[in-house]
This record gives sequence, C-alpha cells and structure tokens, in this order.
Amino acid sequence: MNTYGRLPVSFSHGKNVYLYDQEGHEYLDAISGIGVNALGHAHPAVTEAIKSQADLLIHTSNLYGIERQQKLAESLCAISGMESVFFSNSGAEANEAAIKIARLYGHNNGIDLPQIVVMDNAFHGRTMATLTASGNRKIQAGFEPLLGGFLRAPHGDIEALKNIAQNNRNVVAVLVEPIQGEGGINVLPENFMPQLRALCDQQQWLMMLDEVQSGNGRTGEYFAYQHHDLLPDVVTTAKGLGNGLPIGACLAQGKAAETLGPGNHGSTYGGNPLVCAAAQAVVDTIAEQKLCDNAKQLGNWLIRGFREQLGDKAIIKDIRGQGLMIGIELTQPCGELVNQAREKGLLINVTAGNVIRLLPPLIINQAQAEILLASIVDIVNSFAESH
Repeated sequence: MNTYGRLPVSFSHGKNVYLYDQEGHEYLDAISGIGVNALGHAHPAVTEAIKSQADLLIHTSNLYGIERQQKLAESLCAISGMESVFFSNSGAEANEAAIKIARLYGHNNGIDLPQIVVMDNAFHGRTMATLTASGNRKIQAGFEPLLGGFLRAPHGDIEALKNIAQNNRNVVAVLVEPIQGEGGINVLPENFMPQLRALCDQQQWLMMLDEVQSGNGRTGEYFAYQHHDLLPDVVTTAKGLGNGLPIGACLAQGKAAETLGPGNHGSTYGGNPLVCAAAQAVVDTIAEQKLCDNAKQLGNWLIRGFREQLGDKAIIKDIRGQGLMIGIELTQPCGELVNQAREKGLLINVTAGNVIRLLPPLIINQAQAEILLASIVDIVNSFAESH
C-alpha cells in the first residue's frame, strides 16, 4: 500500500555505523532505522544470537514457558527496577499494554470511565488507542472517531497537571515521553519528572513513561528516567531493544505489576525465543561495552559542538537533546535536508517539519562523531546561505 514517502535509495548491506546501497555507495547512518539499530548493522553478537537460536527454536507461542523470554525479563527488571514485563511486537503494542493496565487499574478502583493524561506533541503509535493518545492532528486526521478516555496537557507543564487533578476525579494515569522523539526531540524541564512522581503518588495515578525511543541506552542511561532518583509505575520500550528484530516491552512495578491477570491481555508472537535471543544480546552488549557511557560522552560532545558551530546562526532556533538523541531546530521547514545529506553520504531525518533528528548507533566512535558533526554543520550552513 502507498503508506510511505520513501527516499530514492535501497540498501544491500550494512556494517557498523554504515549502510551501503545497491551501487556500493557508503552512508553514515545517523538515524539508525529510526532509533532501532542501537548496535549498528551486522553486529556480531546479535548475528550470532539469531543464528544460534534459529538452529534451535524460533516460536512456540505463549501457551508454554519460554526460557529465553524469562531470562530477558529478569535482565530488564534488574536494569530497570521493575517487577514484571509483558512482551509485544512493537512500541505501539507496548503502549497499548500500558493503556490497558491503566484502564483496568481504574476499574479495579471503582472508576467507571478512567482517563489518562497525555501531552501535546506526543507520539505513542499508530494503533487506534495510541493514535488517540498522540498529540498530532496530522496522523489522526481521517481516522475519527477517535477513542475516548484521554485528556491532553501542555508538554512539561506540571501546573496544568495539578489543575487537572483538582478538577477531574476520573484520571488514573499520566503517559509521557521523557524526550519526545517524533514531536521534535522535546526535552522535559529538569524538575518535571520528580514533580510528576510526587503528583502521581499524591493522586494515586500511575506514572507511565513511553521510552520506546529514549530507552535502551539512547540518552546515556539505560532508561531516561534513570537520570533521576525515581521509579515510574510503568515504562514501555521497543526500537533499540531488538536491534532490528520486532520486540516491544511493557514493564511495571508495584500496583501496576499486579493489575493484569490471565486472559486480560496476550500476544501470539510477543517475546518468542528468536526475538528474545536477539534482545538479550543487545542488553548484554550495551552493558559489556559500556555503551550508555559512550552515548553520554559522545552525545554531550556532539551537542556542544553543534552549539559552538551553529548556535549563533540566525536560521537555528534551538539545539537540544540528551545522549545520542539530538534535535537541531531550524526557524523554517527543512525537509529537503534529508536528500541533501543523503547525497553527501549521511542519513538523517527531519521531524516536526523543521527539526533535524539525529539517532546514531550507540557504537559510534569519536572519529565517526567528528564526521557527523562536520557534515551537519556543512549542510546547515549551505541551507542557510540558500535561504
């Protein structure tokens, strides 16, 4: 179906942080399959895990115990501080599980019409529930009627949430991205997360974090909330977890971990042996190679470099991000930069119309980061001169 505005390029193979097209041209991949290829391309640990598991067992369904799934769940819980995990096939499905947890939690506590607060400019997926939860009219248009049960608040506005708390007794949860990806790499105010945790405790709301894009080492901690001394009730992730294999995870602790029971939710493919083997290799490699530290160090270096070399340009509105999740906001639409960068051997993405989104693999090294910095500075300066 004609659902993608694809670029005029097709890749034959990849290695490390590079992709190669059918004609053999090399591209530095600074978008990582939209934040998926955290370990780059053809990573030997992931490749070996997939090959070995495929020789043994690919799928059995969740009618039976899955040893690989159990091990991965234990690893993720140890890293996150969560207690239990539901495995799905995507980030949208992980968010659907979170939404169902919140609604059932509300019903279990006597709230007949439970509501979830979501943020302006959010993106949580393209299923009907996650589409409704997203704050983007462009992706919602034509799919009405949308689902009920969601309230919207300005991004990062704790006072707006407090006002909702005073005026609506049906709220059961808040769903928020620590950093909005599709929305334009929008970072929450520094004190927002601790204030949200306190408000959720006070109101007995579930604090639910969508870390589909910001999780798995992307921001310099395994999960972005770990930059703060707190635990959410629910955290979702996907993208970088499988390094290309489709896997999502909805993690929960406390009262949220006890909400779903047998028959309340399920997935035929979710957490099958093959995807869990690949994800375990990702989790182990991130730890063994200290890739969170690499993301933090090189992410800070890149953001500092962009600010030093582009910060005073009239065409630059803002440069922001955390770790290797970086946004450069221009004062005007800049979608044409995607093709201009591609022609120079660099793969980037423009989101929210005017934000260059950079999500390079966590394995990027200093020399490759220097190439990325110089290339972006060059294309932005050329764009500024022509506009």
